Amino acid sequence: MRSNQVGGHAAIALLEAYGVDTVFGIPGVHTLELYRGIADRKMRHIGVRHEQGAGFMADGYARASGRPGVCCLITGPGLMNAATPIGQAYSDSVPVLVLASVNDSSDLGKGRGRLHEITDQQAAIQPLTGLTRTIRDPAELPDAMADAFRLFEAGRARPAVLNLTLDMLRAPAAVTDVQRRRASRPQPKGPDIEAAAKLIDAAERSMVIFGGGCADCEAEARAFLRKSGAVAVTTTAGKGVIADSDPATLSSSLQSEATQQALADSDLVIAVGTELAETDHWSGSLTFRGKLIRIDIDAPTLTRDYPPSIALLADAGPTLAALTERIRGGRKPDGTRIARIRAANAEDLQPLEKRHVAVLDAVRAALPADGQVFTDMTQIAYTANFYFPCEVPRRWFHPLGFGTLGYAMPAAIGGKIACPDRPTIAIVGDGGFLFTMQELGTAVELGLPLPVLVWNNDAFGQIAQGMNARDIPELGVRQRNPDYLALARAFGADAVRPGSLQALKDAVVAAFSARGPTLIEVREDAPFLT
Repeated sequence: MRSNQVGGHAAIALLEAYGVDTVFGIPGVHTLELYRGIADRKMRHIGVRHEQGAGFMADGYARASGRPGVCCLITGPGLMNAATPIGQAYSDSVPVLVLASVNDSSDLGKGRGRLHEITDQQAAIQPLTGLTRTIRDPAELPDAMADAFRLFEAGRARPAVLNLTLDMLRAPAAVTDVQRRRASRPQPKGPDIEAAAKLIDAAERSMVIFGGGCADCEAEARAFLRKSGAVAVTTTAGKGVIADSDPATLSSSLQSEATQQALADSDLVIAVGTELAETDHWSGSLTFRGKLIRIDIDAPTLTRDYPPSIALLADAGPTLAALTERIRGGRKPDGTRIARIRAANAEDLQPLEKRHVAVLDAVRAALPADGQVFTDMTQIAYTANFYFPCEVPRRWFHPLGFGTLGYAMPAAIGGKIACPDRPTIAIVGDGGFLFTMQELGTAVELGLPLPVLVWNNDAFGQIAQGMNARDIPELGVRQRNPDYLALARAFGADAVRPGSLQALKDAVVAAFSARGPTLIEVREDAPFLT
């Protein structure tokens, strides 16, 4: 590092040491020294239209690649604009790192009316993060960066926010040894493996729930499933860990009554890499009448809500591998039981969901096997969470716990940037699209071949449905929408409203090779869906 570098240089140099090559953000008067570092280090910067878009792009980048997504944001409103995506990353265990400027050290907490001032910026964002720290001296940066990446690598990933004071950013940098410090995850202990293996060997009707914590150990998960003879089900975050074509899986049907009954009837359930949260199963509570084994790297998750017979605080991959080696083989899953549950799940489709299925089938037919889908909080995505087939993990992305509108398109942009050779599509409702529609300009500017499917019912459909079910007069759920095709074209994007399912499929296929994004509007009341 050159001797004339300042704290802004040091922060970016440390990012580079940790393998970061892309940052998302909007430059501002308080982040000029950070941007000097970005320019000097020749790091790729993705300029966005709104800091919320930057946060969602960093989230999508991280989910698609498995590497942390990084934002550079200004003091106060810049960070607060990104609070929603930071909260989403927190609830979904996504490694997002935010470098945010904050006022001079001498101004902190004084409420002097400084530009962008929050009297306690760290306290304002802390509940949405796994790590929040205020850095007042460049010498503090190496430890802070190491702690952030330890959070990402060694435990349950949560977003980290480093608040960099303005005086630190412009101070001479004392960091001279820019090195990455690596962290390791907890490994399974022999006695725990032995105890769990005995329960597995004794079980006759076992099931395994694979969550998002298994996204990077599909080989170990599939080997364990084959040898154990268990029946699998995945959470939405775990879609693809077990291929949906595998005869031993019930896919991501954890919310269905038939699958929940099967879990209750099992003499052993093994939950791997999942907190079994409300948004995983959408019921008041799951029932486990048999034994329960939980495997997770997050200690509170291991015992919360569903106390286990055995809890293994360990990384999913090595734990599943150790169990596979230890348990006896030769057992086969109950094909008759699986077929009965699958049939029950298929019969539960409602008329609106059948319209969703027709569209989703067209998208699946157009999407190559290695393609990835980013979805929003919209009814068609709720259907797709359990219906849309996936053969590999890290291909289906949905904003679960926090449930933010506007996630899909900017997250898809981040995912496409992370994996440029992977065909990518965003599926968003008409209401959610308006939350972050300005990022269509970012996709146009980058020339991303990104289809954006807007499911349009001119309403917040799920909420309208809930009001009607409770005899509440509809309020605020039938918004006046713009002409989406004209809106997209105003940004410089292509736009189309297909008139048939075949035309929809063709539009998606064409969008994957276009010179920029394509908005594809599908109306819920389209004649070809009725």
